[in-house]
Amino acid sequence: MNKTKKLLPILCLCCLALSAQQKMNDATAPLHLMQPQYDYPYGVPDKAKINSVLSKVHAYLESTTPTTIVDKNKGKEITDFKNLEKAANLTFGAADFRLVSYEWGVTYAGMLLATQATKNPKYANYTNNRISFLADLYPNLQKWEKKHPEGEHPMHTVLHPNALDDAGAICAAMLKAKREGLDAPVDPMVNNFIDYISNKQLRLLDGTLARNRPMKNSLWLDDLFMSVPALAQMGAYTNNNTYFDDATQQVLQFAERMFVPEKGLFMHAYIMDMESHPTFYWGRANGWAVMTMVELLEVLPKEHKNYNKVLELLRKHISGLAKLQSANGLWHQLLDKNDSYLETSASAIFTYAMARAINRGYIDAKAYGPAVCLAWNAVAEQVNEKGQVTGTCVGTGMGFDPAFYYYRPVNVYAAHGYGPVLLAGAEVLLLLQNAHPKMNDSAVQFYDKPVKTTAPIFSVDE
Repeated sequence: MNKTKKLLPILCLCCLALSAQQKMNDATAPLHLMQPQYDYPYGVPDKAKINSVLSKVHAYLESTTPTTIVDKNKGKEITDFKNLEKAANLTFGAADFRLVSYEWGVTYAGMLLATQATKNPKYANYTNNRISFLADLYPNLQKWEKKHPEGEHPMHTVLHPNALDDAGAICAAMLKAKREGLDAPVDPMVNNFIDYISNKQLRLLDGTLARNRPMKNSLWLDDLFMSVPALAQMGAYTNNNTYFDDATQQVLQFAERMFVPEKGLFMHAYIMDMESHPTFYWGRANGWAVMTMVELLEVLPKEHKNYNKVLELLRKHISGLAKLQSANGLWHQLLDKNDSYLETSASAIFTYAMARAINRGYIDAKAYGPAVCLAWNAVAEQVNEKGQVTGTCVGTGMGFDPAFYYYRPVNVYAAHGYGPVLLAGAEVLLLLQNAHPKMNDSAVQFYDKPVKTTAPIFSVDE
């Protein structure tokens, strides 16, 4: 008897399940309206949720990147920058990230765009406060170095850039902030950065920017972003076409060697004296390339001789990238290798670049808007409750074998993820303000104007 009582609930559940199966068929239900079990939310992104993600990232970074400089030996904060000579070794305050890295140049730009999209000044204030802090430190550290030639300080790469990583991204962000109203003496830093990019960085005979690591005359796809946006912003800031000429030539000369038309992708590396080049399509490097082009076109005069060439290259690249988006919205570490892990920073960069390209009319919203929505919904899921960005590949050099890329670690302190997430969220907000997406028959569709569809419309929450 007891066994029978125990079996009754199970039998009832089985009967109910069987009954449901019998009722749920093509004759009794519209099966095409069943809700799929997506890995991440599917549908038109919710503006409030985008704002929530941006705010979480801002709150985390605001609390973990203070504008302080500390006597490294005593652990004491220094407030009077004119008396820096009292300490022989300096460091920034207790920060999770470096305020002068190229990754933070992207973060500064992301914060500026977030204010444009949200109208909330807190994001731009983050950037302006830190760039002003660096501008105040700069002349005082120049004096300090004369008294402490063997001393250490955290702005060494600002005073003495020794690679494009040291100069380009942060220079571009400073110029953006300046052009958007920042009242801080950034020109000495900007001029120092531009002088390095234009006159001191290694170049090939045709002027293409190169490195001598890991081998002589190596081209790193990353270097497009570490140089071109700064040159382009300088062209807009000074009205000097020489900077635009250099910027566009860099893009086209890199593409001539490294863009693979049949894939619509860039190789990560090119070595001048090699006949066969390592053909690894690393995600973030392709991100730097596609973001370079949208940043360049933003300020490049349309009448410039290379404008249409850059635009056409951008369209081909976006087409190639869109074809490799995964089912859950993210892209793989090696773009054409589905068994490599899904990576956040590249996915966020692609989201931003594609959304910006739609907003500027470079590509069709109907064709690419749904991919942007899918991508953002996936990227947003990589931001945890603390505001940290998960799933980001750490800094990565140039590799000549697949294992190098497959096994690169991911870490929430990989600074490369934060700026792209801010840029992506802000640009998607602008897209939602400018375009007309809606759910139609369970799919995301983009329209030229607001429409009322006759097909059933469902939200992802129903």
